[in-house]
Amino acid sequence: MLGSIGHETHFRPLGEEFSFYGATETKGIAVQSVRQTPLVANRLLAALPTKEYQRLLPELEPVTLNFAEVIYEPGQKIRHVYFPSDSVVSLLAAENHHATLEVGMIGNEGMTGVSVFMGVDTSSTFALVQGAGAAVRMKSAVLRDESNQASSLHRLLHLYTHSLLTQMSLSSACNRFHTLDSRLARWLLMTHDRIGSDEFRLTQEFISNMLGVRREGVNKVAGHLQREKLISYSRGHVTVINRRGLEKVSCDCYSTIRAESESLLNRS
Repeated sequence: MLGSIGHETHFRPLGEEFSFYGATETKGIAVQSVRQTPLVANRLLAALPTKEYQRLLPELEPVTLNFAEVIYEPGQKIRHVYFPSDSVVSLLAAENHHATLEVGMIGNEGMTGVSVFMGVDTSSTFALVQGAGAAVRMKSAVLRDESNQASSLHRLLHLYTHSLLTQMSLSSACNRFHTLDSRLARWLLMTHDRIGSDEFRLTQEFISNMLGVRREGVNKVAGHLQREKLISYSRGHVTVINRRGLEKVSCDCYSTIRAESESLLNRS
């Protein structure tokens, strides 16, 4: 069993307005109307040789990802892959189209839709925007064409796929074997790394779905972290006050996942 939650969360398709994890959003990816050469905020793209990045640039479309936006659903055809800049996307294991547990997190170190690179054009998980912000996207057909070439992007995506699988396997083991306080600390640290800000939007309901626990458990552990002055939490926003303290509370899974990601980028 992946984890128990005290309620069921039903996902809605893009284009509808709905309340999800305590946020009301009008769904749909916002495409930036003015096309300019962006700073390469996504570290995977930044690792490409300049000539290759310039060649791919016309295929990269700047977009804005909104909080709680579902960009993929299980079984849905993946039409675009996304390279987050300062946004964060969570991969959620699903059972009967209900969110149950986060199994992966993608920020500026990677790309969503990695299954397209592996030759599979549908998603096996929900891909949910956990942190709003900017990204660039590429049509899946373009990525598939690139995957058939001996390019730097092809090599980087091989390395990134290994890194993401490492993260997913460790996160699954962590959710099974480690205490809730160490799991929450790991999750906050991973989010902090990718958001690039000490403060980020977060609701108790969102955390309970990410970690696969009831809200009562989240309240208890978050309250403990707040009393220890590691975080502050107010009105759906979390502020990291003492990162080193969070690292001490977190399990070793966090440092292993981070080291694997940094190793990928150092090898590129």
